[in-house]
Amino acid sequence: MDAGDIRKLAALEDRHWWFGERRAILARWLRQLRRGGAVPGTALDIGAAGGGNTRVLRAAGWRPIALEYSADGAAVARERGLTVIRGDATNLPCGSGSLDLVTAFDVLEHIGDDYLAAAEIRRVLRPGGTLLVTVPADMRLWSEHDVASRHFRRYDRAALEGVVTKAGLLVDQLWSWNVLLRPVVAATRRRASGNELSLMPPPVNLALRAVVVAERYLPVRGAPGVSLMLRARRPG
Repeated sequence: MDAGDIRKLAALEDRHWWFGERRAILARWLRQLRRGGAVPGTALDIGAAGGGNTRVLRAAGWRPIALEYSADGAAVARERGLTVIRGDATNLPCGSGSLDLVTAFDVLEHIGDDYLAAAEIRRVLRPGGTLLVTVPADMRLWSEHDVASRHFRRYDRAALEGVVTKAGLLVDQLWSWNVLLRPVVAATRRRASGNELSLMPPPVNLALRAVVVAERYLPVRGAPGVSLMLRARRPG
């Protein structure tokens, strides 16, 4: 993602339906961890960009660090008052076993050697620590949007689970997200000429958010979606 896209993302993410529901999912994940007995500790948000998810971690009581490869993304996160370090996901600047939680939201698809990033995540997690991941799903949805976003791939369930388990992590949950809007996304992406990141008119934005919110209550997680979500942990 280039500097212009990072600035654009930072300006949009507080209002855009897609980012809003993804932050809500992260917040629910964090509540589940706490109900399961996890005590908020040190978290690393890989590929933090403007830091929208990092702020969710902080609000939930974690001590988050935003990891961003680009200077522009790191600058935006610092402007938002976040603790930021620059680094590469395949060579994390963190001690082994030093983190309680790692988040990588729409990150792995940007890394050619995604298995190296997964191995690094396992290294820096403490035994029992948690990994939360989202990735774009299904190469049948590949389009110019992916090219402009500098994706190497979109994932199916077996591929995502394989990368994570190869690194020595145990998968607890794996499901589809943005299932109901998949036909709309598929049709839109066929006409895409680049990155589609943009703010919808408020009524459209609200309607799209309502559709993805409905997925919280419907049995659609096993159906094909636009994204995959995964929760894993380091054994121990």
